[in-house]
Amino acid sequence: MYENILVPVDFSPGNPKALETAVKLAPPQKGVITLFHVIESINDTDYMEIKDFYLKLEKKAHDQLARLAEPFSGSGLKIRLKTVIGERAGSILQYASERKCDLVVMNSHRIKLEEGAAGWGTISYKVGILSQCPVMLVK
Repeated sequence: MYENILVPVDFSPGNPKALETAVKLAPPQKGVITLFHVIESINDTDYMEIKDFYLKLEKKAHDQLARLAEPFSGSGLKIRLKTVIGERAGSILQYASERKCDLVVMNSHRIKLEEGAAGWGTISYKVGILSQCPVMLVK
């Protein structure tokens, strides 16, 4: 059912669970999962001024994505690794739209009902509200 799944990751402890969920939802041999990491851009800074800094972050992120994907190498799924520089929620939404993703799977935190609206401004909740495709928040 979901052949093109985007799994945005921030390298927090919940990311493996989100990836495991995506692997279970994708059809073997046909499914493609993109592990996606956004390096937050620094406002009011020219990319070329800190290019080496970004290149180091991209290399580190790629290595972490590869480690995250490694346990699923025998799953029959194609797992792509993608890192971009930008604003996190906007970059996730843009990529999902451009690549015509069927589903976004990402980890999120539990909302404490007694705290009202506190914690609703997170990246996962923004993506969940604004995405044009289905979003599964793994808690």
